[in-house]
Amino acid sequence: MSLVVYGHPFSSYTQKLLVALYENETPFDFRCLGPDTPDYVADWLKHWPLAKFPMLQDGERRLVETSIIIEYLELAHPGKVALLPEDPMAALEVRFLDRFFDLHVMAPMQAAVAGALTGDPVKREEGLAQSAQLLERAYGWLEGHLARKTWAAGEDFTLADCAAAPSLFYADWVHRISSQYPCLAAYRARLLARPSFARAVEEARPYRPLFPLGAPDRD
Repeated sequence: MSLVVYGHPFSSYTQKLLVALYENETPFDFRCLGPDTPDYVADWLKHWPLAKFPMLQDGERRLVETSIIIEYLELAHPGKVALLPEDPMAALEVRFLDRFFDLHVMAPMQAAVAGALTGDPVKREEGLAQSAQLLERAYGWLEGHLARKTWAAGEDFTLADCAAAPSLFYADWVHRISSQYPCLAAYRARLLARPSFARAVEEARPYRPLFPLGAPDRD
């Protein structure tokens, strides 16, 4: 039975999983969740009432939480690109960076989006201000960390880069990566040029009008 992914192309965490799948050319069926697909939504909520994207179905097994899903794929459906190193200490570094991008880049970006979604101008500005402060800290740390690195953990593309791609893609829309961070900006550009993420970005392009802060005319 084919793998099935429940999610949405414009969802950052769905994109994180899609990058992993595309890296290894892993076949799967995609079930886009939205008002036009009530049967998919009902099935998704039946198994994951917390209503967070994405969910993976593999036969009778269903998995949630994107990092866990990607690690599961590494075990159950390995491909040519090993997204976690075999060395335990190197794998620990990758997992740390995965957490860093989710917690310190993705989360502040989503806080700004959440503020805008309220429709309250005050909450929108508060969300943007808080996001900018937190993202500046994250950008500063990443600038030093990424010096002389091709990818987040070194020369190999890993789980950390699957997390970084949508995190930095949308974070830059919320709080622009300034010229103060050339290593970070160059890394984001490499992620956008990576075929797996470039494909995810193109598939999500029709949904850009949904971005509540207004999608910039770039990328």
